[in-house]
Amino acid sequence: MAFSHKHLIDITEYSADDLMLILETAKRFKEVNERRIKKVPTLKGFTIVNMFNEPSTRTRSSFEIAEKRLSADSLNFGGSSTSTVKGESLVDTVMTLCSYKIDLIVVRDKHAGVPRKIADVSGVSVIDAGDGKHQHPTQALLDLYAIWEKKGGFDNLHVGVVGDIGHSRVCGSLVPALKTMGCEVTLIAPPTLLPARPDVLGADHVSCHIDEVLPELDVVYMLRIQRERLEGAPYPSLREYNRLYGLTREREHLMKPDACICHPGPINRGVELDSYMADHPERSIILDQVYAGVLVRMAALYLLLGGSNDGLDA
Repeated sequence: MAFSHKHLIDITEYSADDLMLILETAKRFKEVNERRIKKVPTLKGFTIVNMFNEPSTRTRSSFEIAEKRLSADSLNFGGSSTSTVKGESLVDTVMTLCSYKIDLIVVRDKHAGVPRKIADVSGVSVIDAGDGKHQHPTQALLDLYAIWEKKGGFDNLHVGVVGDIGHSRVCGSLVPALKTMGCEVTLIAPPTLLPARPDVLGADHVSCHIDEVLPELDVVYMLRIQRERLEGAPYPSLREYNRLYGLTREREHLMKPDACICHPGPINRGVELDSYMADHPERSIILDQVYAGVLVRMAALYLLLGGSNDGLDA
């Protein structure tokens, strides 16, 4: 199947066939990543700019590894070194970068809509690596991949997303992606952490009681509680949140025998998850998600740029 997209900005622009093509391509790259020499010349000669205007560890390192393993040339750009700190507009900065004849920009920004703006003015392919509270499409893709590998498919899966739904760009991409693949989705959070219109995300159900929903779930996706927002007092304390919504050892008996646990990282141990559940050898696929991040980002870069097949079937 041909891949017709130039950008990866809004996951809702992708069909189920598009998403499956990315997952199947990522699976091909899994074999590459398990070789002793984990590098192919697939994107040799392409130049990618990583524009991270907001701090990131997992996403940035994952993209950098993906680019290196595809033999792309990359430029890391952002933070306090950016020209925007000196007063230059975002558009001028982007146009300057494009003057280097680059091929793709990976952008992360605290402001929603920045990746779309860059796509409009740059003329090159753009991947949204997280923009404000809007979307984080490659996170949704790695989540889909990890679930697909664990469960063997998406048919009849019921996924519960637990935590800070209202502030989550992860949720903004994950819920639509799960629905596109045919999953049933339930949002679980205290009312203070839900968006004003949770129905806009497209979930099937909303609940404020994790204990009532856990027995129905095939996948329990725990979102990070963003401690930096605690001063807004959306819940009395972290200990109280853990008691009411944390996935703890005591709650395991409520789960299906084969239910698995996801988390986008970094984990606040003792808050949304205790260490027993985070490190559970049968249930937790959190490290599988991290590994999947390299695979799906390699797949997305390859498909968007139309790289060669050199080395993929060796």
